[in-house]
Amino acid sequence: MVSCRVWNLRVLVAVVCGLLTGIVLGLGIWRIVVRIRRGTSAPSSGIPTEFCRNGGTWENGRCICTEEWKGLRCTMANFCENSTYMDFTFARIPVGRYGPSLETCDQSTPNAGNPRAVRLCSLSLYGDIELQNATIGNCSATLKALEKEVGNAEAPLNRISSEVQILTSNANKLTAENIISATQVVGQIFNTSRNASSEAKKVAVVTVSQLLDASEDAFQSAVATANDDPLTTLIEQIENYSLSLGDQSVVEPNIAIQSANFSAENMPSNVQFSVQKGASGSLVSGSTFIQTNVDGLNPDENTELQILLNMKEGGNSKACGFVVYQNDKLFQSKTFIAKSSFSQKIISSKTDGNEQDQSASVEMAFSPRYNRDEFQLNSYACVYWNFATKDWDTYGCHKEMGTDRFLHCHCNHTTNFAVLMTFKKDYQYPKSLDVLSNVGCALSITGLALTIIFQVVTRKVRKTSVTWVLVSLCISMLIFNLLFVFGIENSNKNLKTSGDIENMDFNNNVMPKTDTINTPNPTCTAIAALLHYFLLVTFTWNALSAAQLYFLLIRTMKPLPRHFILFISLIGWGAPAIVVAITVGVVYSQNAKNPQWELEYRQEEICWLAIPESTDVIKSPLLWSFIVPVAIILISNVVIFIIISIKVLWKNNQNLTSTKKVSSTKKTVSTLSVAVVFGITWILAYLMLVNDDNIRIVFSYVFCLFNTTQGLQIFFLYTVRTKIFQSEASKVLMSLSSAARMKSLPSMTRPRLRVKMYNFLRSLPTLHEHFRLLESSVSTEEITISESDRAKEST
Repeated sequence: MVSCRVWNLRVLVAVVCGLLTGIVLGLGIWRIVVRIRRGTSAPSSGIPTEFCRNGGTWENGRCICTEEWKGLRCTMANFCENSTYMDFTFARIPVGRYGPSLETCDQSTPNAGNPRAVRLCSLSLYGDIELQNATIGNCSATLKALEKEVGNAEAPLNRISSEVQILTSNANKLTAENIISATQVVGQIFNTSRNASSEAKKVAVVTVSQLLDASEDAFQSAVATANDDPLTTLIEQIENYSLSLGDQSVVEPNIAIQSANFSAENMPSNVQFSVQKGASGSLVSGSTFIQTNVDGLNPDENTELQILLNMKEGGNSKACGFVVYQNDKLFQSKTFIAKSSFSQKIISSKTDGNEQDQSASVEMAFSPRYNRDEFQLNSYACVYWNFATKDWDTYGCHKEMGTDRFLHCHCNHTTNFAVLMTFKKDYQYPKSLDVLSNVGCALSITGLALTIIFQVVTRKVRKTSVTWVLVSLCISMLIFNLLFVFGIENSNKNLKTSGDIENMDFNNNVMPKTDTINTPNPTCTAIAALLHYFLLVTFTWNALSAAQLYFLLIRTMKPLPRHFILFISLIGWGAPAIVVAITVGVVYSQNAKNPQWELEYRQEEICWLAIPESTDVIKSPLLWSFIVPVAIILISNVVIFIIISIKVLWKNNQNLTSTKKVSSTKKTVSTLSVAVVFGITWILAYLMLVNDDNIRIVFSYVFCLFNTTQGLQIFFLYTVRTKIFQSEASKVLMSLSSAARMKSLPSMTRPRLRVKMYNFLRSLPTLHEHFRLLESSVSTEEITISESDRAKEST
């Protein structure tokens, strides 16, 4: 009855420990995923988290609001409320935008799913927000059909322009074919030979603005399909349209067009066009203005960009036009790849003079808009759009140094201009390892090296082969610790640049290939792969140690499998190599065209596996090639550890005499010995993911203390506590004490201390060799029982 109660208690303890371990590991993995999904970026320390309201973000000293809000803290409404018009219902519409109706075309119509009507939310002459009448579309019309219809000289351009605007109102659904058809239609409406009405052209500007909201992938597919001829034609037609507005402007969220007319008698020496910063990332009415006969560029803190058109005396120009594009989607470059979400504004200037007249030159000032908390401006190039090559070119343009924080350019001709900026991510490289980590790793390295030497040198004295599992575990841990101490830091941390415009090279105007650059470091990538490999090797040998002890201690009556050493060696050293090779191969194959592919595998801050973005958690190499395998190993090791602890280490054998019974201290030491080689202390890593900073710091120090000194623990538990090591250490101490006695006979203090140390070492509890690999059974009294005792128990 008593034995049953004891056994039930053991089962209960095992179940509770297993459940707790599973819960800790599960919560740890869950916290990792949640942390990655939330992102690691923190708000600026100088600004309260909720200073910018309603989705606004703090960037470069001010709140950048969404289109629906404006004001210092994004608290002023900039939208029209939900409304109805006739039988149509409209949701909230931002000012300057056309909102689609909630009613869509029937599934039986060619335009199934598209809105049946659109409605404009605008500002009145007095600044009041008001809704315009809805424009009702035709569910039977398609962009492809309109493209064919607009080619007819008698086509109703007003109706076609309205239909195209309605069909492109939902930019998220636009495909490459939709973009090609829409640009073909709009290009015909802007064509001066078609004599479209001014109202039709203004609606066409709205369509262009809506097209610029389409995805970058859709534009790239459109260029690949139509060889970007429709886009080039549209750009040229918009340039011509910019000369026909008189002194008026047309401003939409993604495009602004403005003209300036002058007579031959009142010809200005220059014309300045400025775009002011808005509360959001969109262009708004009143944000553009023109000045003539100014002294030069004079941007202020509210200026987004500014262009100065210098007119030659005696020129025949009577008008000039300017166009600003909010992004570069119409300008699909084959040589420059934009990966960041930073706005690349394009500005166009054109005069109505002869094409051969190169009298006009331009000066430009661009305010670089990017997240200064995460990126540094590395360089920039002044370029123009070459219609012949259909790509960016630097001919006739050069950079100029300014005294302000603007990027200055000068070109000797007029066309579409841009500043192609390159950025370096401002990585927050961690500080060097602290004293605790350095001391712990140094002690572990020393302990692991001594353990390996001891196991190899004393194999004949111990009349057994090297304990291969223990030696392999120590070798992998030793190499990992050495790599961690000397290679975890990225050498790029010493190459940080200031990002100041004044320090840039203004004589070099070479067009970059991409907007984000990183300094490649193959050495760091190799170290990350080696750290990945040897840490996986360490955990694999932890698992093999658990499997070996399970066979030796739990299944003692059965021999070890054949070729056990060869089998576990292939697993211990080969399986992690396969995992690392597959991981690196898959990452490289998926990002082969990316010159910075290695950052998909490792971090830039340290030479370790990359932490994925919030949208790529499932595809993360860190998750599948490290976290999941390690979690599986730890769970299995904990299960085996609980079984061994209950059935062997802490089992009370009533058949043993009182002289053979093991004390609780020895049981505890034996338990710690098993826990160390099983890597159980790595569970503390998951406890470091709690949100509370104080608790996380405590667990961080505990984790650092236990795991950086793991090699030292192995040295004490598996080397210092052996009889051979204690015997050899006693001889060394005796020889040292004898030498000291010969040198200083009058003084008895130091020999006495040596003798006391010798007696202390002799009094340490000694244990026989544990867990020998090649022995068929284990004879250690502290953790096993004899075969005869097992036979008695079985009977």
